Amino acid sequence: MKTLFEHAHEKRLAEEQPLAARMRPRTLDEYIGQEHILAPGRLLRRAIQADQLSSLIFYGPPGTGKTTLASVIAHTTSSFFVTLNAVMAGIADLREITQGAQRRSAEYQQRTILFIDEVHRWNKAQQDALLPWVENGTVILIGATTENPYFTVNRALVSRSRIFQLKPLQDEDIGRIMLQALKDAERGYGKLSVELEPAALQHLSSIANGDARAALNALELAVETTPADEQGVIRITLAVAEESIQRRAVLYDREGDYHFDTISAFIKSLRGSDPDAAFYWLAKMVYAGEDPRFIFRRMIIFASEDIGMADPHALPFVMAAAEAFDRIGLPEGHYPLSHAALYCATAPKSNSTMGFFDALKLVGEEREGEVPNHLRDASRDKEGFGHGQGYQYPHAYREHWVAQQYLPGSLQGKIFYQPGEIGYEKQLAGDVLRRRELQLAALQENEGGLAPPEILTFSPLDKRTDRWLARAVESWSNQLELQRGRLLEKAALERHSLVLDLSADVPLLLWEELRQTPEGGVWALVKSSRACQMLEEQAVNLPELRRPQILTGQVPELPALLAASGSSDLRFDCITGRNILSGSLDRKALIHICKDLLLSGGRLCFLENIPRYGQRLGSLLESREDWLQRVRAAEEKVYSNTEDPLLSWNEQTLQEELSAAGFSVDVEMLPFSREQLLVPVQLERWFSPTPGSYADRLRKAGLAEDDLLHLRQSLPCGGTVHWQSTVALVSARIPAS
Repeated sequence: MKTLFEHAHEKRLAEEQPLAARMRPRTLDEYIGQEHILAPGRLLRRAIQADQLSSLIFYGPPGTGKTTLASVIAHTTSSFFVTLNAVMAGIADLREITQGAQRRSAEYQQRTILFIDEVHRWNKAQQDALLPWVENGTVILIGATTENPYFTVNRALVSRSRIFQLKPLQDEDIGRIMLQALKDAERGYGKLSVELEPAALQHLSSIANGDARAALNALELAVETTPADEQGVIRITLAVAEESIQRRAVLYDREGDYHFDTISAFIKSLRGSDPDAAFYWLAKMVYAGEDPRFIFRRMIIFASEDIGMADPHALPFVMAAAEAFDRIGLPEGHYPLSHAALYCATAPKSNSTMGFFDALKLVGEEREGEVPNHLRDASRDKEGFGHGQGYQYPHAYREHWVAQQYLPGSLQGKIFYQPGEIGYEKQLAGDVLRRRELQLAALQENEGGLAPPEILTFSPLDKRTDRWLARAVESWSNQLELQRGRLLEKAALERHSLVLDLSADVPLLLWEELRQTPEGGVWALVKSSRACQMLEEQAVNLPELRRPQILTGQVPELPALLAASGSSDLRFDCITGRNILSGSLDRKALIHICKDLLLSGGRLCFLENIPRYGQRLGSLLESREDWLQRVRAAEEKVYSNTEDPLLSWNEQTLQEELSAAGFSVDVEMLPFSREQLLVPVQLERWFSPTPGSYADRLRKAGLAEDDLLHLRQSLPCGGTVHWQSTVALVSARIPAS
């Protein structure tokens, strides 16, 4: 039990904490930023609210809220929460914590969450000591690190944890955090009269560079050092803000992720021939104190790897600039440094030198090829083994070149060097290719004395295998897989994405969407309780937090369904489905419902069968009889009927309706063909006398009953036909605000 003095001491410490520590959020509602992992519906938010956490690692730059998020979890969970700092704690501390965790689990059935700040500071032995307790569930680990956990945390711990990357906060988030501190009377400056000018707010938000701690420290300095005016108001002007945070903090560690990420961005900008981006990343490295010799080393490599023979002068130019830098030093050395970067960014590019590594890999993996006899050294055993005989001396020929074998016989035709098509190398390409062609032609004419050229292609062993493969490729299941793959490619789902699947009655997309969004979530709309039951039975083997959230009803009911499930404020990154628009009589209303459920920048990705381009029954038959010509004419009349709601639209209609609703639209037409079995049930449906059937449409188009009967009897019931269809892959995106 704490004494009165201990309570007073703790209260004084809390009051004396820096503003950034005092303003640490206590609940998810107070937490600002990191929407990609904490927006409503995301897996992490659901896990925190449900108190169903597994081991986690938070990775991100300083000031992005890693420790704060752990603090929120501490205030939310019913588990016992313990904090360690890896800089000061060791195995002895861990042993004490795990013993307490075992006791609480046995006596009170209470879990223990262990938060380790700067977990990357622990060495391998310390991390190994933690592993058994995480593995057997004695403690749930929450680690925070500014270093890439895939490099600095043991692989075994990484494989047992969910990793969430926190990004630098946006300026708007930083601004909201500072305003929150000014209004909070308990922990911030709500009891004072502080006026923060918009320009000052903007300056502090921008210069903080995504670090909330830096912004709050600057705000604290500004408030504490600025006297109140005659009205008792502390006015934080732009000038005061500039004094409080004079220099932008650049996130850069010469041995850490920012070092490697920034040099990677610099090299990729050079490779992409973007001098502006190259100057930006170069400036960032120089500003942060990077060693220019390191940058020169990377540009020297770049000059051979990415410029190469497109501009053979690049390598000596960069070498000369590096030597000039060594002679003159800084600050004037920035001129040759930037000169070399500009040369590399604007030079023509070729990576043809990479062919050497193909050769190196081949030498390491392939059986060693013997040196052709005519290339061997003739000075020692020409008489005994005939080495060197048949060698043709190139300088004895016109243009100092002659076609002959230089590669081992088993590698004839193997190509390692691919000339580029720009710069100096463009001049070489024609000669290199011409000589290759002549050389291969000459060798093939004389192939009796040589090993056959390298085989670059092969054919199936027999025609039956070939036919079977063709059928397999055209099978319906593979076509569905292809359609799913193309749709999800357009959806561009991220691991934390929230997805709404509108066609989960047939879960073609659902399970793959779940697989691709392990830290997000999938909501599935089904039309019947039977379909809901089937999905629940299939999902029962998944962890509870990974299961799809199932809604039963129709698309127009979605807002009410989400409200009934307690998710009325939920918005999605992507809404997917098959034949959603084509199955609706009011597409415009459906489009607006979907739009209201999307986040800014969100997408609709639908697969829509276009009936107008569907298979005509008459084209399945090859007869030229008059009755079949009449059938085909009637079918074309049916499909061109613009008053039929089923057929009165096409992909252009979808594009126009989505564009009118404010979407940026892309429609890709995917033609498919397959072998389909004609079954009696299908024929009954087509030729049913009920209104709206295919036969009914043909009658209205003027086809006689005798011709209809002839058509039905001629179709190969029980046999297979070559069926064609066209699917529109619709990708519609709301412009990001």
